[in-house]
Amino acid sequence: MKIYSAIQIGEYHENNCEDHLYVGEYGKNKTLCAVMDGCTTALESHFASVLIGKILKKICLEKGYKEFIEPSNESLSLDENLKLILKNLLNELKIVKNQLMLDNKELLTTLIIILYDKKEEHGIVLIIGDGLVNINGVITEYEQDNKPDYLGFHLSEDFEKFYNSQKQKIEFNDLADISISTDGIFTFERVMSKERNDEINVIDFLTTDDTYCEKEEMLNLKLKILQNEFGVKPTDDFSMIRIIK
Repeated sequence: MKIYSAIQIGEYHENNCEDHLYVGEYGKNKTLCAVMDGCTTALESHFASVLIGKILKKICLEKGYKEFIEPSNESLSLDENLKLILKNLLNELKIVKNQLMLDNKELLTTLIIILYDKKEEHGIVLIIGDGLVNINGVITEYEQDNKPDYLGFHLSEDFEKFYNSQKQKIEFNDLADISISTDGIFTFERVMSKERNDEINVIDFLTTDDTYCEKEEMLNLKLKILQNEFGVKPTDDFSMIRIIK
């Protein structure tokens, strides 16, 4: 199983990239991947997306330490594991919010998260906000009319009610080729002269085409091709993770 990732500031953004991504191991047999997109109109929106990534890293590290000290015999389903991760994430966010006396507008970010059980070959994707998911060639686009749901909106809600209300969730088996991306993938435009006269389907090129799959920097190489040969770049911040088995 190979995991590729890429992140790029949008052509129309000048100061900070508001996207972030994280790839880690959740215990012995599970892989966790996530992409986040901070709210442009919020306060210092890059902070929220990076913070979510750091908290997910903490959660994964703690899971690894716990299993090292006391090997797990856990019988939780994959969805129950994802629920526990999200609960811990929101609890950590509340702690940081109180300690730093943050406003909710400083904690607005979308979240697309994959939890994949390598032993059972079973996975689940949860989408809070907008973005794109490609599971074995089936592409699902999540658009919310530029008013996406943000994780920071739900800090004061009852967690059980919040989690049970999440409808943007996909379970899958037999991983072959899976991608998650923030909505920056929808914003590629021609912003400079190009060497080639033909057009290219950016989404297909990034999520299904296997050019350079033998290289760790596959996605970054593809971004260079899009820019240098086709003259296109994302105008909004872009982050993406792709897993090929």
